[in-house]
Amino acid sequence: MSRTHDNESVLSFQNVTLELGDGDSKVRPLDAVNFEIARGEFVGIVGPSGAGKSTLLAVAGALQTPDSGSVRVLDQELTEIAHSQGKMAKFRLRNIGFVFQSGNLIPALTSADQLRLVNKLAGGPSSFDPLPLLDAVGMAHKAKSLPRQLSGGERQRVGIARALVTRPGLLLVDEPTAALDRARSQQIVALLAEQSKTHGVATMMVTHDHEVLGHCDRVLEMVDGKLGAFEPAAA
Repeated sequence: MSRTHDNESVLSFQNVTLELGDGDSKVRPLDAVNFEIARGEFVGIVGPSGAGKSTLLAVAGALQTPDSGSVRVLDQELTEIAHSQGKMAKFRLRNIGFVFQSGNLIPALTSADQLRLVNKLAGGPSSFDPLPLLDAVGMAHKAKSLPRQLSGGERQRVGIARALVTRPGLLLVDEPTAALDRARSQQIVALLAEQSKTHGVATMMVTHDHEVLGHCDRVLEMVDGKLGAFEPAAA
C-alpha cells in the first residue's frame, strides 16, 4: 500500500453522518463531520462522555460504517470495501494501528511475541525482529516479560510498539492515560507524539486528560456529534 506524501491527508472525513437507534431513541453520534489528519500529525480529540468520540474512532478505524459521507484512509475510500469483511479486515490490519487503554495485551504472550503475532497475521517477513521497535519505546529490556510482569506504563509502551509493527499510515489511540498517574501519562503521550513524527504516522488520540494536550499538534472537540476547534476554559 502506497503512503501519502508529507502534508497530504492520511485520514479524511467529508460530511460523515451516522445515526443509531430507532424512533424516539435515535441519536446522531456523528453529524456532518469534516476533518483531515496529515502524515506525521498528532491530533487530540476531546469532549464530554456520549459526545461521539468513540464512534468517531470506530468509523476512522473501519470498525463501523457511516450512513453517509466519505471516509478515506490513505488511498482507500472505506465505504467501497465496507461490504466485504475480509477486505476490510485485511486493510485495517495492514494500514491502521490501534492503541487501547492499558495496552490490551494478550496475557500469555511476551512483549516480543505480541509484536511477532501482529507481523505474522499481517503476512510480514519471517525475519521480523521485534527488538528495534521495542527499543524505540524503551522496552527492549522487557522483551521476554509477560503483561502481568509489566507496569501500566510499560504495557502501554508495548502496545504502542505493537501498533507500529505494520508501519501503518494511521494510528488510533483510545484514552491511553486512563490507568496512569500524571507523570506516566505525560511520558506516554510524549512518546506517541515522538513516534508519530519518527514514523510519519497520522495519529488521532481520544482523551479526557486535558493535561497532555500540549503534546498535540492540534486539538478538536466533539460536542453532540459535531467536531470543531477546542476552546480551553479560561483559567
